[in-house]
Amino acid sequence: MAALLQITPAEWDVMEILWQHGNACTAADVIEQLQSTHDWNHRTIRTLLARLVEKQAVGADSLGTKYAYYPLATREQCVRQEVRSLAQRLFGGDTGALLVQFIAETPLKPDQIEQLKQLLDQSSAKLKPKRKP
Repeated sequence: MAALLQITPAEWDVMEILWQHGNACTAADVIEQLQSTHDWNHRTIRTLLARLVEKQAVGADSLGTKYAYYPLATREQCVRQEVRSLAQRLFGGDTGALLVQFIAETPLKPDQIEQLKQLLDQSSAKLKPKRKP
């Protein structure tokens, strides 16, 4: 995967299909799934696949006259990059400020609050200086 992967919203839709599929699939498979939810021409979808291959987010293996496409980047890697990019654009790279903004603007479920508390406790523990015996 390229170090600074910038995926457009349309490319993200293609990636979601590939991640859900779990293994390699043909352009026809991707086209069939995307055309059920998008009003996109098959050439548009092939262009999106080609861009993702160029960006090294997707790999392609030749199967005679067809290609099998598979994700090289995991969903987690792409989410991480999107968060970094958003934090950079809005807060000069300060992901903490981005997190505070999200929490302030988003109603949270009890399990999400508990998960955040656990993450904050873990972060706090890392900040505490270790005592020497």
